Amino acid sequence: MPANPASASSPSAPAAAPARETALHGALSRQSEFGFRVGSRLSEACPASAAQVADNGGEFLGRTGTITTPHGEIRTPAFIAVGTKATVKAVLPESMAGLGAQALLANAYHLYLQPGADILDEAGGLGAFMNWSGPTFTDSGGFQVMSLGSGFKKVIDMKSVDASGPDDAVAPGKERLAHIDDDGVWFKSHLNGDRHRFSPEISMQVQHQIGADIMFAFDELTTLQNSRGYQEESLERTRLWAERCIAEHFRLTDSRAGKPYQALFGVIQGAQYEDLRRKACRDLGAMPFDGFGIGGALEKENLGTIVRWCNEELPEDKPRHLLGISEPDDIFTAIENGADTFDCVSPTRVARNSAFYTPQGRFNLSGAKYKRDFGPLQDGCDCYTCTHYSRAYIHHLFKAKEMLSATLISIHNERFVVKMVDDARLAIESGTFFEFKAETLGRYYS
Repeated sequence: MPANPASASSPSAPAAAPARETALHGALSRQSEFGFRVGSRLSEACPASAAQVADNGGEFLGRTGTITTPHGEIRTPAFIAVGTKATVKAVLPESMAGLGAQALLANAYHLYLQPGADILDEAGGLGAFMNWSGPTFTDSGGFQVMSLGSGFKKVIDMKSVDASGPDDAVAPGKERLAHIDDDGVWFKSHLNGDRHRFSPEISMQVQHQIGADIMFAFDELTTLQNSRGYQEESLERTRLWAERCIAEHFRLTDSRAGKPYQALFGVIQGAQYEDLRRKACRDLGAMPFDGFGIGGALEKENLGTIVRWCNEELPEDKPRHLLGISEPDDIFTAIENGADTFDCVSPTRVARNSAFYTPQGRFNLSGAKYKRDFGPLQDGCDCYTCTHYSRAYIHHLFKAKEMLSATLISIHNERFVVKMVDDARLAIESGTFFEFKAETLGRYYS
């Protein structure tokens, strides 16, 4: 069982004013170790027609840029591959670097439970622990605490609005493993049932020990099934938690002065409500965060609208990360409305079920037609898998239940998404973004 960082300090006890001022000064002076520079603006590089702007519901806020961290730069827009437990499932870190991944995202909740954040701290941080030399992210663990805690496992329904049910809904046949209050969350480990406490302070302590370049403030996840009243209550709780995260982050940054600076992103909630989203952006945008994550419930058909609402309010000189998308149409929608980075587990998750991406769409390699197909997963693809192995071979591996099938398909899928986003960035810079989007999505969904 991991040591609870709360035992090492007392988050609820207010620090003396001079100590707080010292920590604030020390942390603010170190924020210059992290940076973001806007490059080309989509609205200037690729002027849209009045009809396109009207169809989008507002101006296009997409841009290119560069995020600077102690472990390197991230050219944006960029897809951030997910390595939940300090590994992209079935793929070596060296392979991720080879396919062009610029940064990886791990999960604080899972690493807190196993092997324990103190182990990563002793190893020299997340990157050193997993032999990844580039930038790293950690999410706060809030999503997993809430989703696993309510029995919904890895997916919470974000497709339809239905606020008629109870706000504390639990998946059928499941026990509620998480209980929230204004100070934090009690939850039971999904691994062994042990009881744990997460609060804004504990999340910051865990993430500082994990040592990622970019961390996210602890927030409460809501869904499209929560009532308007609960969304308002939750939004205020997340705002207060954001203030506590910043205070603890500054304290830890000052006390761990020998460590590389870790940037802190605030997380924007508010579900499908425009006034709540804009309020959250104004509230958190006024706080000294290094960047922002757009999280929570996002209806697919309103994804671009919600991202645009947020980015119309958030400071332009700070990066914005959209949590949890990877479908091509969603990616283009997010980019053109101002998301700089985004992450999702889909490329590797679907790979484990034999699904692979191509410019013509997604296909399942388990089909019998691939048994004698000696071509690559995708003609012309430059990934390691496509330049060395055939569909027939990987089909055989999958049918034989060999682990290598997941590795080879995952390498290809990650490369496909990484390259698509890289090409979208280049298209913005060259003034051809809308043409590239139309061609790419026209083929993929034909």
